[in-house]
Parts: sequence; structure tokens; C-alpha cells
Amino acid sequence: VQLVESGGGLVQPGGSLRLSCAASGFTFRNYFMRWYRQAPGKERELVAVISSAGGSTNYANSVKGRFTISRDNAKKTVYLQMNSLKPEDTAVYYCNAWSVGLDYWGQGTQVTVSS
Repeated sequence: VQLVESGGGLVQPGGSLRLSCAASGFTFRNYFMRWYRQAPGKERELVAVISSAGGSTNYANSVKGRFTISRDNAKKTVYLQMNSLKPEDTAVYYCNAWSVGLDYWGQGTQVTVSS
């Protein structure tokens, strides 16, 4: 099982980034996919969730209207489009695959929002 995040980096406030998470080793289409983030000194925070077929999404209030989660089950990839980024979005972003009794994590990708 492997989840590999990419797309992080340094961006100015107001900018955009698109994170990707490529999955392998499990039946991707059967899993809910989630993006979490963890800022220095803070607990890990759930950012966005998408259902297994992609028909349902949910967001943390702090990112609602700015971030969009999507998935491509044929490519076994989940995305997080992040717009209007703020310094408080700075964190390591983690991809998570969840099903009943199963829970997989990626290694994380750093997002830094700074001028």
C-alpha cells in the first residue's frame, strides 16, 4: 500500500496550489479519501473528505469556499485544489485513505504560504 503526495511548495498569500495523492496497492475506488494538515505545534486537522465515488464532499470551515477536493478513480489519484491561500494554511498536508477497519497514510507534503 502506498500513498504519495506531491504538489506542495512555497506560495505567496492569495496564491494557489494543487496537491495530488497517487494511490497504489489497494482498491482505491472503495475508499473514502481525506486530506489532513498539521502545522508546527498544532494537532493534525481534517481539511477535506470525498466519498468513494466522488459524489459527496465535506470541508473544514477554515477552508470552505477556497479548497476543492476531487478524485479520479481511473487514475487512483485524489487532488486538493487550494486557492486564496493564507499564511495560516502553512502546514504539512497528508493524504489518507479510509474504509471500515482500514486506514492508510501518505508521507506528507509541505505547503508554505509566505511573502
